[in-house]
Amino acid sequence: MFWTNIAINVLLVFFVIDCVLMCLVVLMQRSKQEGLGAAFGGGFTDSVWGAQTSQVLVKTTVWLAALFFIFSISLARLYAHREALTQKSSTIQEELMQPVAPAATNAAPVTTPTVPGATSATNIAPAPLPIVPSAVPTPTASSSTVTNNAPASAAPVKPAK
Repeated sequence: MFWTNIAINVLLVFFVIDCVLMCLVVLMQRSKQEGLGAAFGGGFTDSVWGAQTSQVLVKTTVWLAALFFIFSISLARLYAHREALTQKSSTIQEELMQPVAPAATNAAPVTTPTVPGATSATNIAPAPLPIVPSAVPTPTASSSTVTNNAPASAAPVKPAK
């Protein structure tokens, strides 16, 4: 993966240089209105490249455009190769990516609370309440007051004789 990063960085430098040169060459070409080529002086490009200035600039544009496409495709392949390398996982990464089983809680077993005075024939035994570990205190029933927590369809409990 190290060589892939180096190759990407080197190609990016050449890609940017190619883009800048291609922009300058395209802007220097003569158009019907003389474009940016006239800004360098009418005879400047003729004196540097001769009478066939447009031929030289066209050939340079073609070569720079070809390099642009070669660099673009090469960079796309290198980025895809680097992504494929990062997708390969080691055994340690595979272990880390496995789903974690929920931890066992140390909750107390659910017990049925006993209510004093609930053994008389007129009282209905309350339904068992789950013990929820929370900071909210649960109300307790006194011997004189018994709350009816049983569902409406439950039959009354008959005392044992």
